Amino acid sequence: MEPKLAVPASLQPVLEELRRLEPLFHAAYPGAATDRFEQLVAPEFWEVGASGRRYSREFCLGVLRDRQRTPAEEEWVTRDFHVAAIAADTFLLTYTLEQPGRVTRRATLWRRCADGWKAVYHQGTVVA
Repeated sequence: MEPKLAVPASLQPVLEELRRLEPLFHAAYPGAATDRFEQLVAPEFWEVGASGRRYSREFCLGVLRDRQRTPAEEEWVTRDFHVAAIAADTFLLTYTLEQPGRVTRRATLWRRCADGWKAVYHQGTVVA
């Protein structure tokens, strides 16, 4: 039932770059800072949360700031990363996020820009 996802060798460097950036969405990477969040999230960014609700860039940045001020004590585990090229300089990164009591599948659209990577869209879906 599960697809067999393989990342082509040509996309391995992209996968590694985005894998390092992705914890942005749970403020769990070393050196996380509010100004870095704002640099990595495109002005047109929006999200569909695991609840199915849509969230604006401003709302998401507020949540990230709150998480940075009071980080979760539990460790959040990410695994099963995959990346696919969607268009020139646009990539879909998918992975699984394990939090205490909840597992979600995550998807982020990333665009490579002259000034670095920008997240354009993010979605979380609860695994039943």
